[in-house]
Amino acid sequence: MSRVDSRFVWVVACLLLASTAASAHEARPAYLEIKEIAPGQFSVLWRTPVLAGMRLPIVLKLPDDVKNLREPNVQELSDSFVERRWIDAGPTGLAGKRIEFPGLQLTITDVLVRVELLDGRKWTAIIHPSQPWVEIAASQTWLGVAGTYIVQGVRHILFGADHMLFVLGLLLIVKDRWMLLKTVTGFTVAHSITLAIATLGYAEVPVLPLNAAIALSILFLGPEIVRSWRGETSFTIRHPWVVAFAFGLLHGFGFASALTSAGLPRHELPLALVSFNVGVEFGQLGFIALILALERSFRILEVRWPRWAQLLPGYTVGSLGAFWTVQRVALLFGGSR
Repeated sequence: MSRVDSRFVWVVACLLLASTAASAHEARPAYLEIKEIAPGQFSVLWRTPVLAGMRLPIVLKLPDDVKNLREPNVQELSDSFVERRWIDAGPTGLAGKRIEFPGLQLTITDVLVRVELLDGRKWTAIIHPSQPWVEIAASQTWLGVAGTYIVQGVRHILFGADHMLFVLGLLLIVKDRWMLLKTVTGFTVAHSITLAIATLGYAEVPVLPLNAAIALSILFLGPEIVRSWRGETSFTIRHPWVVAFAFGLLHGFGFASALTSAGLPRHELPLALVSFNVGVEFGQLGFIALILALERSFRILEVRWPRWAQLLPGYTVGSLGAFWTVQRVALLFGGSR
């Protein structure tokens, strides 16, 4: 397909991503951990993420017959609010009881729930806005837990508009399928490395500078896309896989925030890491496959689009990158709350 014929594919994808521009990182989940410390008694850790300096409007609502054993403790961190509680759920415990998350339906984020009982049973689930409640059930196999994190990885990449916009920007620069394979591989290897490093606790990047750097990576691609369309060249145009690898290291730390911010126990991190990364790859490859399928469809249909439609994708990538960069730098230096 000629470059002109394919533009509407990129326009549609850019507009879909732009529709979630204001909530690029809202996909970072809330986290609820419940551990049984004595028959019918539990410690509760409830963590809600902070978006653009504001706590997401999600509330934890325990069953009505649950009583506090001591006063809750609340801690404000740079990227989240953490509440610790100690509760008595009575002689039957929490089995079969419903825990609700009012306000979750007003967001696009999820709640990762992890339960440990005295008898050794463990249970992990992801709660979506469409059903903002959970009932404590039986234990899961490791395959069930892995499936939970795979789903979370897919949702994180598909709802992370900044990550998807970066991938789209790379697609706009790549000129052939072989280079596309090298570019996607470079991005995958890079973000897998830093995702593992950050999740296992070997390195840590502050959230606000990281988000600003990710936005800057998208802004960087905007002029490169326009330069490519003009027939000009640059290091990025000649070697997009190198740029994909370099910026992929940054994006890997961004992916890791979905796990590290949850505060998962260390013994569960390896399974969570592998499964979550598999989910991220499924989501990323699914997005690329969709774009290529649309590209082939419009090539077969021999669709032609006006000049403004040809130019819109590159300027959309650059404009959103600039917007996010300014917004996140302002947050970084305390210019906005």
